Amino acid sequence: MRSPKEISFRLRQELGNLAMLLFPPGGAGARHARSPMLPDSAAVADALRETAYAAEVERIAGEILSHRFPILGLTVDTGPEIDWRRDYLHRVSTGTPYFRRSPYLDFSRAGDHKAIWELNRHQHLTLLAQAFLLTGRRAYLDEAFGQLESWLDGNPFLRGINWASALEVAFRALSWTWLWHMAGGEMPEALRARFLTALHRHGRFLELNLSVYFSPNTHLLGEAVALHALGVLFPAFPRAARWAETGGRIVEQQMERQVRGDGSHFEQSAYYHVYALDFFLLYRLLAKPPGTYDARLVSMAGYLDALLGVSGTLPLIGDDDGGRLFHPYGERAGFGRATMATCAVLLDRPEWLRGRGHLYEQAAWWLGPEALAIGTAPPAPCVPRVSRFFSDGGVAVMAAGDVQLVVKAGPFGEGSAGHSHSDVLSLTARAGSREILIDPGTFTYVADPAERNRFRGSAAHNTVRIDGRDQAVPGGPFRWNHKPSVTVGQWSTSPERDYLDATCAYAGFTHRRRIVFVKPATVLMLDTVDGPPGDHTLEQFWHLDLAEDAARLSFSAPAEVVEARRSRALCSMEPAPALCVTVRGPLPAHMAAVLDLSESPTRGPLEIRSDGDAILVGRTPWSASGPPIRISARSEAPQTP
Repeated sequence: MRSPKEISFRLRQELGNLAMLLFPPGGAGARHARSPMLPDSAAVADALRETAYAAEVERIAGEILSHRFPILGLTVDTGPEIDWRRDYLHRVSTGTPYFRRSPYLDFSRAGDHKAIWELNRHQHLTLLAQAFLLTGRRAYLDEAFGQLESWLDGNPFLRGINWASALEVAFRALSWTWLWHMAGGEMPEALRARFLTALHRHGRFLELNLSVYFSPNTHLLGEAVALHALGVLFPAFPRAARWAETGGRIVEQQMERQVRGDGSHFEQSAYYHVYALDFFLLYRLLAKPPGTYDARLVSMAGYLDALLGVSGTLPLIGDDDGGRLFHPYGERAGFGRATMATCAVLLDRPEWLRGRGHLYEQAAWWLGPEALAIGTAPPAPCVPRVSRFFSDGGVAVMAAGDVQLVVKAGPFGEGSAGHSHSDVLSLTARAGSREILIDPGTFTYVADPAERNRFRGSAAHNTVRIDGRDQAVPGGPFRWNHKPSVTVGQWSTSPERDYLDATCAYAGFTHRRRIVFVKPATVLMLDTVDGPPGDHTLEQFWHLDLAEDAARLSFSAPAEVVEARRSRALCSMEPAPALCVTVRGPLPAHMAAVLDLSESPTRGPLEIRSDGDAILVGRTPWSASGPPIRISARSEAPQTP
């Protein structure tokens, strides 16, 4: 049920949109002048020339000149004429109805809107401008300006799928802002007037269509960041001051609302955490928020730093939509490194920098060539990684040297939990640069409902599925109904071992998982499932990066290889090895597993024995390596008798 306040808001919104449709906002007086709030892009290009990053920008720009666009997990070849409203993957195009009548969520009529929108974010235009600055080749700008005119011709104001999402309008407005900042002085005069009018209309659209009620998460945040940026970077626009005030107020409110006390983002998605942090960082660059804002930024960065670990690779907890605020190219799981590099400079935390090259993608363009100085300073003292538990997000990071476990022991996300997966009590594991236990990713949002549910279901994660059900009930591509309750019974950490005891309850069942990390490289896990009488089927899943790593695992019951998939980026999918341990019988029931993360795992599996209400883990013969470890179904912590 909508409140009177929401009904009034939406009514004003729709009347305002119809008024703009009938009487589009006119031109906006603005001249090209580089904003002092952004660094000199030419100076940045001078500092980055001859780097491997510059060569990669030129390579991608060459592909774009040929109309081969790297988006998400695929390359889109549009041919000479770009159809901006076409899903090239599924060969579906849409027309230009009033944007409220665009069927963007109907895959059969519009295709995959994510594939369409990623191209229409126009982040590749920013890259073309960078390529021009790095090489001096005019062809890159000619292509950028030609594509801009093509887009304006094919996407009339308020008409078609590319106006259906305010967040997508915000992304495009930010891309156009960077294009203007980097190369506006080179823009032909006839296009310049048309461009500024269109950019002004983007601002008017955002002001009226902020996702206050529709999607008050990263959608609202990104829209507010873009509205504020337009207000402060284009002060000649008639409503610039109002845009800056409105956008800034909302961003600062969302910092308090969306970021928890431990620094985690309330959508419970690691990828969206990076998204949100980048939005908050860009706002921080253009504004002077209160001191509490920086404190929250530091917490967000600390949380991301812990997730990335030594390898700098992001565990894909929750949805991964494939996008990025700036420079959406390269390995998705590595995007957090550039974000942390920006944090290292802006927040004066050099220990967060994982290499000078990570400054090139974002920090240099946002903060100027001076940002590169941190990469030439003596390296910060190496501080050993420590295990941490983030109580608000319910995420445990267990670390010893270059071994890292990330355990999701927190609830689904806020509200409808649209970007959460059924992954409670799941974990990922790395040993140095190698993935061992993986999260398979996301693959799609709307293109294939069955695959959407498969990739976000319990069987796609390193957790337990009970009687074939997920931990919540899917309610469409962006909603979970009947979310589980999650409690953490105990967390402890020491130089020798970490221990986590957490429970997930749903549909009358309780799944309790105890994890013992015996440092430096042994992980013991005990699952206990209780629930209604009768026989029940329990499936314990283990998703691997490489099939050979199955030898690292030992189980209390036989395991079988099962068919599985992984998605390294949205719209891409590949086979991946997985194991499943199945137990059927009355409850309560116990299942144990042991994972060896050492460089040279001992040959032969561990032996796991039942001893009353306890699990004994050791080697055969038991005397070969000392006494076994005992994990009791009743005791609070593991014991070594």
